[in-house]
Amino acid sequence: MSDGNAIKTTALTKKFGDFTAVDALEINVRKGSIFGFLGPNGSGKSTAIRMLAGLLTPTSGQATVNGFDVVKDSEAVKQSIGYMSQSFALYKDLSVLENLDFFGGVYGLKGAHLEERKQAVIDLVGIHPYLERRAGLLSGGWRQRLALAAAIIHEPELLFLDEPTAGIDPVARRDLWDLLFRLAAEGKTLFVTTHYMDEAERCDDIAYIYLSKLMVKGSPIELKALPEVSPEGTRRVAVAAHRPALALAALRQAKFVHDATLVESEVHLVVDASTSDGSVVDFAKKAGIEDPAIRPIEPSLEDVFVALTRGLAKV
Repeated sequence: MSDGNAIKTTALTKKFGDFTAVDALEINVRKGSIFGFLGPNGSGKSTAIRMLAGLLTPTSGQATVNGFDVVKDSEAVKQSIGYMSQSFALYKDLSVLENLDFFGGVYGLKGAHLEERKQAVIDLVGIHPYLERRAGLLSGGWRQRLALAAAIIHEPELLFLDEPTAGIDPVARRDLWDLLFRLAAEGKTLFVTTHYMDEAERCDDIAYIYLSKLMVKGSPIELKALPEVSPEGTRRVAVAAHRPALALAALRQAKFVHDATLVESEVHLVVDASTSDGSVVDFAKKAGIEDPAIRPIEPSLEDVFVALTRGLAKV
């Protein structure tokens, strides 16, 4: 594509009666990138994906996917993409091989070409031990591997992944992401929705949608630098303590603390920039916290989306 974009939208909007599900969405997704599309449940993410996949006609606005107009060339769009929905969308009563045969046929694959692509995706996702097993009897992680295999059997340029790791265990989640990184390394474009902030950190660019509207977009580094995330006159520190829950309750009472949350075994604080580390430690000790240790920290993507969502909820 001459402009380097796999996806480009202009004021893309979808209404259902008086309800606006997606409101004037404007995003560019660079070809070959991993693009994270984030937002709370009900914010419009899945509706946007369905429009971009040629499955839902926009009310207004424009979008191109792999150079094809999503309205005028919807069939070409569907042929050029892969789609993994957040719910298991394969046929549970068919075996792994039968599912791959079916979806390969849907995309027009036949004969030797179909066999070649089946073997390629089986090798990629490592599902050899379960080829004759019915899809409905697979574990969550293996179901998602099969769903990925079916989504890429026709070698799409762009892959939509709508919460692909929801409901699977941490090991299966990491293994699936390893597969996605392999696809990205091959030049595939990945468009991912997720509620896991560690997955969002892996994206090249991120867009955040809230109540149908695009709020911010940029790289993880750019989003962490937003003034709403670390307001002027504040800084972030982490306090480690033997009893972190007790430390959280105590430090929330300090006048110099703007926000406090527990992250693993540390209390993460937003404090007045003028407050020294020693003052924070002294307050913790006076509150009965034994041997507190403090260090400066940078905001996480979770901090970004919590700050944005809380700020928008107040508007």
